[in-house]
Amino acid sequence: MVEYIITGEPQRIERFDYPTDAIREIVISMIVHRDYRDSIASIIKIFDNRIEFYNPGSLYGGITIEDLLTGNYSSKTRNKLIARAFKELGLIERYGSGIMRIHKICKEYGIKEPTFEEVNNGFRVILFKEKISEIEKVTDKVTDKVTDKVTDKVTDNQLKILDAIAKNDVITTNELENIVGISQRKIKENLYKLKGKGILKRIGSAKGGHWKIT
Repeated sequence: MVEYIITGEPQRIERFDYPTDAIREIVISMIVHRDYRDSIASIIKIFDNRIEFYNPGSLYGGITIEDLLTGNYSSKTRNKLIARAFKELGLIERYGSGIMRIHKICKEYGIKEPTFEEVNNGFRVILFKEKISEIEKVTDKVTDKVTDKVTDKVTDNQLKILDAIAKNDVITTNELENIVGISQRKIKENLYKLKGKGILKRIGSAKGGHWKIT
């Protein structure tokens, strides 16, 4: 299905339920990596809330799914000639990077992360239509900031504050007090702690400005 997004520009934006780049990447991987000695067909099943891609042939060369998601492995190809042909056609950027790229595409598209699993001597990828909620988007940002800039953990109250700001960046401290359930003084303390961690920044003046997630 296609969602039409109306913006201020003359041209509307078309947004498919699933990122077509991810589907393309999965199908190419199915062709390149399947076990052609197995008579079972490669199968794509389309459901209301997901698409499942099944390919005969488990992971090759002792690689695990964890290895694929972290990039901590040396790529080994079951079908070297097919892989080389796709590489020369420019359909593969580099060997062994497909899974990480699919994961990255889905995250940037704002949908639930895909699953990768070995089943019945084969490999299955599931793409989900479900969009990432605002709280999950905020959690991702917080995780990145905590990993990159700070060692202190973000508290539950701070996460609630960030979630509220993500939904309404002009929210007042009075409104935050009601949402989080702590005093305005504590709200302000947490806001400035998040600012100190580089997660929030203040836009405009102290009275007329607002907070923004960096």
